[in-house]
Amino acid sequence: MWGEYSCPPTLTMSKKAKNKKPKAPTALPLNKVRVLVGRARHQASALSRELRKLGATVLEIPFIEIRKPRSFKALDAALKSLAEYDWLILTSTNTVHALVERIASLDIVAPASSPEVAAVGSATAEAARDAGMKVSLTPKDYVAESLVASLQHQIAGKRVLLARAATARDVIPDALRAAGAAVDVVDAYRNVLPLEAPAQLQAALSNGLDAATFTSSSSVTHLAEAAQKAGIAFPLSGVPAISIGPITSQTLNEAHWPPAAEANPHDIPGLIAAVTRFLSR
Repeated sequence: MWGEYSCPPTLTMSKKAKNKKPKAPTALPLNKVRVLVGRARHQASALSRELRKLGATVLEIPFIEIRKPRSFKALDAALKSLAEYDWLILTSTNTVHALVERIASLDIVAPASSPEVAAVGSATAEAARDAGMKVSLTPKDYVAESLVASLQHQIAGKRVLLARAATARDVIPDALRAAGAAVDVVDAYRNVLPLEAPAQLQAALSNGLDAATFTSSSSVTHLAEAAQKAGIAFPLSGVPAISIGPITSQTLNEAHWPPAAEANPHDIPGLIAAVTRFLSR
């Protein structure tokens, strides 16, 4: 029954091996740490899941809700004349989803000559490819400045379509216009504060927070709005802010909440690493 053994293997164990104590499990780096995640509900899962794997208690409060633009007029006109553009710039997965949905609703047939596509970030590029787009450019760093640096020497005289969230910063269009491009900016969607966010923020703060993560400028401004509606002082006293990248960090600085750490690379894995480094010191 025991094959080549003449007795059960356990009987041949040395006394030293039998007395060896099992190693104590290694503590997770974010054990007993409470981290605020404020992404839109449909986007928070990956960040929250990975932080929980590292032992964190994640307080997930959607400070952003994606809504349709107030008017589709400018977006529809741009989508119906896509062939007239040299470049289409995508700055988020939300933009990709909004464009795909609108193109389907308008029953637009893909033009024979389509613009080249530039995507800020690997997640945006992946969403664009999943939607059937051919992505020509993804900058080395997943921030607006890196995209501008990648395009500025080939953009003069070109026509560019930038579809994005309403009220987004003008870093990309201003820089591309300065480089000689003709840039049309259209609203693809809106970011709004969910009604339940202020009460959820109050509840999260009642037991304390060790850090708050920020994945966009909108997540900063919307948390500020939630705090104001809840009667909570902003910035959140004693809570370190951890930013995904330079633009978000700039918004935090403007809000008098200098980030304690910034992700590098400027994506979700980079943000997770920044949280881990900062909170496990």
